[in-house]
Amino acid sequence: MEFLPFLAGWSWLVVLVIAVVLYKWVLRFLFGMVIVPENRIGLVTKKYVLVGNDRGLPDGRIIATKGEAGYQAQTLAPGLYWWLWPWQYGIDMQPFTVVPEGKIGLVLSNDGAELPTGNILARRVDSDNFQDTERFLSGGGQKGRQTSVLTPGTYRINTYAFTVTIADMTVIRENMVGIITTLDGAPLQPGQIAGRTIEGHNNFQNIDSFLQSGGNRGLQPQVVLAGSYYINPWAVQIEEIPMTEVPIGHVGVVISYIGEDGEDLTGAAFKHGNIVRKGFRGVWMEPLGPGKYPINTYTMKVEGVPTTNLVLNWANARSESHNLDRNLSTITVRSKDGFPFNLDVAQIIHIPANEAPKVIARFGSMNNLVSQVLEPTIGNYFRNSAQDSDVIAFLSTRKERQEAARDHIKQVLEIYNVNAVDTLIGDIVPPDSLMKTLTDRKIAQEEEKTYETQRMAQEKRQGMERETALADIQREVVKAQQSVEIAQRTADAAVKKSEGEARSLKLQVGAESEATKIRAEANAEARRRQAAADAEATKLTADAEAERIAKTGTAEAEKILAIGRSTAEAYELQVRAMGDENFTRFKITEEIGKGQIRIIPDIVINGSGAGTDGSLNGLMGLKLLEQIEERKAGTSTRIIDVVPKQDATDKPVE
Repeated sequence: MEFLPFLAGWSWLVVLVIAVVLYKWVLRFLFGMVIVPENRIGLVTKKYVLVGNDRGLPDGRIIATKGEAGYQAQTLAPGLYWWLWPWQYGIDMQPFTVVPEGKIGLVLSNDGAELPTGNILARRVDSDNFQDTERFLSGGGQKGRQTSVLTPGTYRINTYAFTVTIADMTVIRENMVGIITTLDGAPLQPGQIAGRTIEGHNNFQNIDSFLQSGGNRGLQPQVVLAGSYYINPWAVQIEEIPMTEVPIGHVGVVISYIGEDGEDLTGAAFKHGNIVRKGFRGVWMEPLGPGKYPINTYTMKVEGVPTTNLVLNWANARSESHNLDRNLSTITVRSKDGFPFNLDVAQIIHIPANEAPKVIARFGSMNNLVSQVLEPTIGNYFRNSAQDSDVIAFLSTRKERQEAARDHIKQVLEIYNVNAVDTLIGDIVPPDSLMKTLTDRKIAQEEEKTYETQRMAQEKRQGMERETALADIQREVVKAQQSVEIAQRTADAAVKKSEGEARSLKLQVGAESEATKIRAEANAEARRRQAAADAEATKLTADAEAERIAKTGTAEAEKILAIGRSTAEAYELQVRAMGDENFTRFKITEEIGKGQIRIIPDIVINGSGAGTDGSLNGLMGLKLLEQIEERKAGTSTRIIDVVPKQDATDKPVE
């Protein structure tokens, strides 16, 4: 009972869905209603015809364009349609045809006219990129693989009429070229290995334009450069190869295998092939300079020719980087006296750029030039040259033979449009037996020269000893002569020195006299000027001193007068205070003190007594007085007490 409300709600929903389905089927059966979703296309199949005769499709056709029973050319775009009853029409909902980026769509038509004999691709018909099947078929569209392709995008394609295959775009990488071979078109012309050059097909992306312009099937002279292209691989095959590079120091002579026969530009004198203008078959007169070129190597060949000096070595152990001399080896020759020996040769050549086409037209390649001309010419020349001389003479005349070889080979190569720059002879290796004989002979000759040199050295040594003895005697003679000459020259030098000193002394005395005279005059003049200056200074000093003294005397007199007056007044006051006699005694005492006058003697010499003692005491007192005076004067004389003292015995004690 609790689930009744829930079941009641679902029952209404089920009823609604059933009603919608019934309504849709009612509309579908009663009115033929069809709804095509927005991301689908409706493919229609008519089961039978209701009115009129039952018209079937023509023989070989599978798509109906006039209402016949079968697959219909007309498709249903997204939308609402009526009167398509299910018992008469079958509707198949299919997704759109999508071509992704970087891809193309290859279209195969399942219906249409038969292909003409010899064609492998159906030509293009305007049908809105195969979206209008009826227009494609009515416009003469052919059955099979189509020349047109679908570029990236979304299309409403009737898959009953067309099958679309997704393929990659054609991509040519950098520094590469695409060699084109078409699979359809007119047959090649007789005598040609590639088709004619056709313009206006946009690098073979519009293959219909190529075919309509008379393009040939097979190898094409045109190439495709680096890039991405919408090229139909059913119509065109592409082979990717590197670009042709002409290095620096080279030119590229073009040999074309296609084109018309051109006029020979070399004239009657050159009889080794035709050299034509660019675009014709044959060797092109204008070579390619250094660089990279998109050359179709199936229709043209570029032969590199060095334009710098080229060194070729006839030596077993040496080869240049160009490898043109890799097959050349040391030349073996035989001398006049029958000795075989080996010879290394280097040949320097130069091919001018404007002569390169003639060299290639004559020989075909640089390797052929070396093998057909240079190798036999140089090898035979040195073999012939060696037969006219023995080995020793050949070795000794190497320089002359090298110059002769250069001149001869230069004349020969000029005929072949090649400049011979220089011919160089390298190592010459005689036979070992001959070398031993030559070595022994040379050693003997050198020993003979050595002995002769030693003999001459001994003779020269004897002569040297004799000359040495004479030189020793001659040395004493020369020494004596030199002593005499030295003495003579010493005496002459002494005389010359004395004369020079006398003249010098005379000149010196004269100079000193003159200098003394000049100094005396200068001193006199200086003293005169000094005396005048001193007199003037003395006069000025005396005047100043006199004036000073006068002023000082006046001041001093006034001072003394003032002092005298004050002293007199003081004395007068003292006399009044002390009295005349007391003042007199005071002044006497004062003067005695100021003058340090001795009233009482420092030492009393007692000269009394009889006999010698009294005289001695007097003398000693005088001596003591002198010492006291000396002491006052600052001397260090020791004063000895000479006054005799009396002891208890009344004897003098020292």
